[in-house]
Amino acid sequence: MLSCDICGETVTSEPDMKAHLLIVHMENEVICPFCKLSDCDQPLYDCPMCGLIFTNYHILQEHVDLHLEESSFRQGMDRVQCCRDLELAHHLQQEEDRKRRSEESRQEREEFQKLQRQYGLDNSGGYKQQLLRSMEREVDSGRMHPSEFHRRRADMMESLAIGIDDGKTKTSGIIEALYRYYQNTATDVRHVWLSTAVDHFHSSFGDKGWGCGYRNFQMLLSSLLQNDAYDDCLKGMSVPCIPKIQSMIEDAWREGFDPQGASQLNNRLQGTKAWIGACEIYTLLTSLRVKCHIVDFHKSTGPLGTHPRLFEWVLNYYSSEREGGPKVACTSKPPVYLQHQGHSRTVVGIEERKNRTLCLLIFDPGCPSREMQKLLKQDMETSNLKQLRKFVGNLKHKQYQIVAVEGVLTAEEKIARRQASQVFTAEKIP
Repeated sequence: MLSCDICGETVTSEPDMKAHLLIVHMENEVICPFCKLSDCDQPLYDCPMCGLIFTNYHILQEHVDLHLEESSFRQGMDRVQCCRDLELAHHLQQEEDRKRRSEESRQEREEFQKLQRQYGLDNSGGYKQQLLRSMEREVDSGRMHPSEFHRRRADMMESLAIGIDDGKTKTSGIIEALYRYYQNTATDVRHVWLSTAVDHFHSSFGDKGWGCGYRNFQMLLSSLLQNDAYDDCLKGMSVPCIPKIQSMIEDAWREGFDPQGASQLNNRLQGTKAWIGACEIYTLLTSLRVKCHIVDFHKSTGPLGTHPRLFEWVLNYYSSEREGGPKVACTSKPPVYLQHQGHSRTVVGIEERKNRTLCLLIFDPGCPSREMQKLLKQDMETSNLKQLRKFVGNLKHKQYQIVAVEGVLTAEEKIARRQASQVFTAEKIP
């Protein structure tokens, strides 16, 4: 507490004392608080920062300098704290970026490994290894006798050694059975066009989950081998086993076909479970001098994601004249390879119903022999055809590609197509 020397008033601080002196006593004669004289002309100086009164100007300056030094110190501390805050924020941002990059890298690795597994490029072995592991599981579960395992293993090794499919998943005679059925039944069908004879092949223990492309090639080749028009380029061939097909595609790559596709599959198929698609089928057929082309139905051409233009194309492929002619036409056209995301099938014919709608007849390598053999019965039921029939509303994938065979290439045409395959192109519809 401060006490006024003039009146004894007490105040709590120097600024309050200064205010008291100015307000209460300056209008009257006052006694100088420093010398006690009422007529003192001693100059007084108050601190502009704290209000403290000084009689010496230099002392006031020193006093103010102390204030400034204290302020500068506080500002310096604030700057230090600010720098520390910035450093901390920068460190936290770096740590957050590191964690984000690490998470992105982990997700990319997992996605890449998933794609490798999906497309059979994960170094887990190929047809032979999968077949053996699958049969071992069958033995362990009691569904296969050990003697059956050894017999099948021996058959597999023989098939791989000669490069020819063992025929255990093959069903023959279906086109002929369909001809009889449509001649005698199918009253709701106006016309039907069938491909040349073709055998159905389904997936086995060795290629389940990835072998559809190879099985469809076997179907297509089985038809060409029964067609005299292709004797010149396929003479002496048999339907190859899947590892042999892989070897044949690798040979085509080494000839110079489709270098981009070869690179995407690391120039290797043997010993893998790598999927193949329309480009590999085209490459293999062309290397054998089979004339073919790819048609890409790259987007929907109908309501609800359907592809009516695909059905019209197949109809035009099999039929040159829609009006007239027999109800059932066994054409000279080979089957058509049909690819969509994740699966491929083989088109062996097309129905034109009495209401003018179209229905594809399709062999699916995912359908086992026991189901396909039901089509061979003399009294085949209409319900058995359900597995073959695909209407416009049944095909709703975003994109479809087909490989259609057109004849035989000359040696010069094969060279020209090999050169053209450096940059793959396809006919696009629409």
